[in-house]
Amino acid sequence: MITPDVLTEYVRRTMPDATVTVSDRTGTMNHLKVVVISAAFAGKNLLDRHRLVYQALDGPLKDGRIHALEITAKTTDET
Repeated sequence: MITPDVLTEYVRRTMPDATVTVSDRTGTMNHLKVVVISAAFAGKNLLDRHRLVYQALDGPLKDGRIHALEITAKTTDET
């Protein structure tokens, strides 16, 4: 299990300007929907944006705190 605050900290280590919204999909806090808004996504395709998020959350994904992750990744101009 990971809290929204801890998840946000992980993302902001990679993308300090990120706005992160976390939704628990199952009530277990390990199946999550994450919306990340960051200027770091500018000029990147969808796959590269998702890679950035996965890289930021590598630790909790590997240790099992996150089991499933649905990602929406937008630039600040796309909001």
